Amino acid sequence: MSVVLSTALLPVSDRADFWQNAVSRTFVPLDVVLHEEAPTSATIVSQQVGFMQVSTVTAGPQTATRSPRMIARDGKETLTLTLQHRGVAERSQDGRHAVVRPGQFSLSDSRRPFSKALRQEFSLTSFQFPRSALGVTDVELRGVTATAFGLDEPLSALLAGHLERLDSGAESVAVAQAHRLATVTCDLLACLIQERYGRLPPQEPAAVQAMLLRIKEYTLRHLSDPDLSLVAIASAHRVSLRYLHKLFETEGLTAARWILQQRLERCRRELVRTASYAPPVATVAHSWGFASASHFSRAFRLAYGISPKEFQAAVREKFEMNETMRILASARTVKKTSPTTDRRPIRHRVH
Repeated sequence: MSVVLSTALLPVSDRADFWQNAVSRTFVPLDVVLHEEAPTSATIVSQQVGFMQVSTVTAGPQTATRSPRMIARDGKETLTLTLQHRGVAERSQDGRHAVVRPGQFSLSDSRRPFSKALRQEFSLTSFQFPRSALGVTDVELRGVTATAFGLDEPLSALLAGHLERLDSGAESVAVAQAHRLATVTCDLLACLIQERYGRLPPQEPAAVQAMLLRIKEYTLRHLSDPDLSLVAIASAHRVSLRYLHKLFETEGLTAARWILQQRLERCRRELVRTASYAPPVATVAHSWGFASASHFSRAFRLAYGISPKEFQAAVREKFEMNETMRILASARTVKKTSPTTDRRPIRHRVH
């Protein structure tokens, strides 16, 4: 359900006060100064997506300031991710100043003073959520407030595209999926912040794990493709190859090694499942993305201490032995339950 706040039906003289209250109620208490003698109509359309509030603002030139006085008055601990649609925003916080243009987004923290100046008519969408929902440190967070993010970096481009889609489809998000969608948004933002900061925390925060799970899920769906490469995987997720390697460092192995293990394990399962029909080893290898049977055989022997053909023969032998034992057991059961001749004398009844 959308909540709409608009000055369109108000007299021009009442619009400034109404707008000040509307902005402070929707976001956090702010001092708002309008830069028009006769304020044009302004609108805020808000809706809830899980724990995240999504609000689209369309208005005329203005400046909004979050002062220490305002912070002391409400003490809210929220973060606001703002996607600029039209107009240019000048944002300041933590000693930084950024010019945010259409298609770019920026982040502000309600716990510290900030300001945003919009010197012409504008349109933007803000995604507001609790500080506790973002798994990054305060040091990392302070390093990215009042920063313009856009399409010039893989992760920021990924998040920008996600925000665009969330903005356009927020109204149709099912309640059951809303919390998960809000979590994904925070996960992507956390990944971006940590990449910008230049390190991954040793505790593997939820955001890193979420990105790693998405990459693994994608990779498993494409294991059979012999052209699957680390470059292709990184490109599909709009992250750098360096960052992809860094993600897998939290697993204690390289990305290439993890992919090889997954392919080998699926080949092993294939050789076990097909005990009653032994397909050529090369067929199994090619079906799981190995370019050559010889490479597969070397990798299989190194991993399991036996060649694929020897493994297949051993499985076949065990299968046949089990079949033989099953048949013998079945025959013994039949013999035990066979009807026997009743040798008791027949007694005739004498009338």
